Amino acid sequence: MELGKVVGTVVATVKDKKLSGSKLLVVNLVSADGKPTAGHVVAIDTVGAGVGELVLIVRGSSARQALNMETVPTDTAIIAIIDTLEYEGKIVFQKYAAD
Repeated sequence: MELGKVVGTVVATVKDKKLSGSKLLVVNLVSADGKPTAGHVVAIDTVGAGVGELVLIVRGSSARQALNMETVPTDTAIIAIIDTLEYEGKIVFQKYAAD
């Protein structure tokens, strides 16, 4: 599993029929401390993520084990939206600000 931040969307009107209805997002991979890396991937969204959210992705055969992805030709899937990321005892990302 890897961490990433959703930075964009992909629209493809011509694609494999098994991708129809799937939302494709551009994800910038991030390090454990939440800092962006130079790597980007396109991932199928299985959880309703949106631009700006920190997400958990899986690649390879794990991507096809996500819900209803068994026959979809994908190598990367978003499987979770992160609420809080703690690294080395410090919270480096929190989706909702504490009151």
